[in-house]
Amino acid sequence: MDDVSAETGALVGSPNRDVRSHLNGGDTAAQFTVYRRRWFILSVLCLLNCSNSVLWLTFAPVADQTAQYLRVSLDQVNWLSLVYMVVAIPFSFITTWMLDTLGLRFSLILGSWLNMLGSILRVVGILSCIPEWAVFPLVMGGQTLCALAQPLVIFAPTKLAALWFPDHQRATANMIASMANPLGLLFANIFSPMIIRYTNNLLMLLFIYAIPATVACFLATVGIRERVPPTPPSASVVTSSTKPFLQGIKLLLRNKAYLILLVCFGSGIGIFTCFSTLLEQILCVKGYSNDFAGLCGAGSIVFGVVGAGILGFYVDKTKKFTEVTKINMCLTSLGCTAFAVVSLLRDQKIAIGAACAWFGLFGFSVYPIAMELGVECSYPVGEATSSGLIFISGQVQSVIYMLLLQALTKPMADSPLSVCAAGGDASLSWTVPVLVMAGLCALGTCCFVVFFQTDYQRLRAEATATPETVTEQSTAGDTWANSTDA
Repeated sequence: MDDVSAETGALVGSPNRDVRSHLNGGDTAAQFTVYRRRWFILSVLCLLNCSNSVLWLTFAPVADQTAQYLRVSLDQVNWLSLVYMVVAIPFSFITTWMLDTLGLRFSLILGSWLNMLGSILRVVGILSCIPEWAVFPLVMGGQTLCALAQPLVIFAPTKLAALWFPDHQRATANMIASMANPLGLLFANIFSPMIIRYTNNLLMLLFIYAIPATVACFLATVGIRERVPPTPPSASVVTSSTKPFLQGIKLLLRNKAYLILLVCFGSGIGIFTCFSTLLEQILCVKGYSNDFAGLCGAGSIVFGVVGAGILGFYVDKTKKFTEVTKINMCLTSLGCTAFAVVSLLRDQKIAIGAACAWFGLFGFSVYPIAMELGVECSYPVGEATSSGLIFISGQVQSVIYMLLLQALTKPMADSPLSVCAAGGDASLSWTVPVLVMAGLCALGTCCFVVFFQTDYQRLRAEATATPETVTEQSTAGDTWANSTDA
C-alpha cells in the first residue's frame, strides 16, 4: 500500500496480517492508520451526493415552465420532487441494512448506477420520438430511480467518516460529504432557470444534468475497491461491537435522547424540503421572478455551506455537538419566521434575500453536526442506522408538510402582481402555508431545546479504550476487516 498517510510513518502490507501483528505487538501508533485514498472516496461521494440533489430539484426552480413543457399541472410537477420522499421512506430501511451489512463500497456503487440510469431515463422520456402520453411517466420513472439512489448516498457520510477518518477529522469529513447535497441544490437553483431561459429546451437541461451522474458512476465503479481500509483509523472502530440491524432499531426506539432528535430534527429536514421545493411558487405570486427565487435559494445554500465549514472545524476541536445544534436550530427558527413575513410583501428583495441567507446559514449548516450527534447519542448502533432513521423521519415529515402546505393554499380571485407562468393554476395564496411552516419550525426547535440531553457515548468509548485493551484483542483485526463493514 503506497498511499498510507505520511503522518503514520509506516507502510501497510496484508490488511489482516498487518492489523493482527500490530495488535499483538502493542504498536499502538501503527494500529490506527489513515490512507490518502480516503480523500478520493470522499470526493466521489461528494460528486454523487451533489449530482443526486441536482436531479432531485431539477424542476422546482422552473416549475411553471416544466408544467407547460410536459403539459401537466403544477401539482404533478411537485410530485417530481415529492417522489424522492415517498420512495425514500420504505427504501431507507433497506439502505440502512445494506450500509451496515453489505458495506459502503457496495452501497455507493449501487447508488451511482441507480442515479445514472435515472438521469438517462429522464432524457429518453422527453425525446421527440416518445408519444405524448408516455412523456410524464418516463420522466417520473427516471426520478424514481434517482430517488432510490438518494438514501444510499445521503446515509453514507457518517459511515465514511467513521470508517476512513480519525476522530479529529470525522465532523469535518461528514460536513464536506453532507454539504455536497445542498451544493447540488445550489446548482439546480442557479442553472435550471439559466438553462431554460437561454435554451428554452428542457431536453438540454436534463442532458446536462445527466453528465455528472455518469461521471460519478464511472469513478465509483472503477475507483472504490475496498469495503474497509486495511487498518482502522480510530479506537471506536476497533472497540465497537456494532449491533445487528433489528437489535439496533430496538435500542434506538428505547433511547429517549435519540427519539427527541429523530422527531425534532426530522421536522427541520421537512421544513427545509418544503422551502427548497416551494420557494419559486411562493415568490412568483408576489411578482418575484424565477431568477430571483433561484438566487434566494442559491444564497441560502452558499451561506449554509460556509456555515457548515465553520461549524465542522469548530465541533472537531470542541466536541460541542449539543450546544451547536440547539443554538443553530433557534436561529434557524428566527430566519424561518422572518421569511414567512417578508415573503408576503411586494418589492422587498433585499429583506427576502437576507431572510433566505439567514435561514440557510444556520439551518443547512447544522445538518452534518446533527447527524454526528445522532451517532454519538446512539453508539454502538451502526452509523447508517442512526443517521438513516433521522433521514426517514425527515422524509415522512416532508411528505406530510408538503401535502399540508399545498392543501392550505387558496385560489386568488385577482393576482395582478403574479408572474407565475402557469396561469390560473399558479394564482394561489401562500399566506397561511408560510406562517404554518414558521410555526412548525418554532415548535420543533422549542421541543428540542427544552427536552434534549445526552452523553457522547462514542467519544466516551474512545476515551476509555486503553492501549492494553486493544492489544489483548489479538483477532480484532481479522474480525474488523473481514466481518465488520462498519
